[in-house]
Amino acid sequence: MSQQNASSDIELPHLTGLEARIAERIAPTLADLGYELVRLSVLGRDTPTIQIMADRANGSLISVEDCEQISHAAGAILDVDDPIPGAWMLEVSSAGIDRPLTRAKDWERFAGHLAKAELDVPLNGRRRFSGTVMGARDGNAIIRLDDGTEAVLPLVDIRKARLLLTDALIEASAALAGVSSEGEDGGEARQAPKLNPKKPGKK
Repeated sequence: MSQQNASSDIELPHLTGLEARIAERIAPTLADLGYELVRLSVLGRDTPTIQIMADRANGSLISVEDCEQISHAAGAILDVDDPIPGAWMLEVSSAGIDRPLTRAKDWERFAGHLAKAELDVPLNGRRRFSGTVMGARDGNAIIRLDDGTEAVLPLVDIRKARLLLTDALIEASAALAGVSSEGEDGGEARQAPKLNPKKPGKK
């Protein structure tokens, strides 16, 4: 599910084609600003939307202000590179607490938490798995299933994987953010901010 950027040693989500080219161009700049690219998608045809999901390098959630900074930085690069003919939109959001697991480092960072994953290619006759994240090794994600067995999922074959929202995950995310899980908001999970500029990109 992840690939290594040879020029900068930045671990990127596993992408192909246009999405891979865009990710390779913007990831080094995001890293310089202290952010990591978690996921990138290009959706739509007439006026495509480039969706960027990012977090801080330490894995904590980004704010609306961070989204704006990422949007400006990525937009400037894409305006110059012009990877998409015509107009396009740029949408930036945080990965959120129940975030997708797109890289080997995500599976390592969130070991011990619950997750679900779906494969493009069936493994032993099944595509969907859920259980406890056990880390990653040799290009595979390891997940312990409810029956106690471990499934070894090739990262390149994972269509999508996401953490499951639990009290333990909320507490861990709050600790990472440096705030108490019993904050002024009554302990509710902080929502992932999103920035979706109305202004289209390069025409």
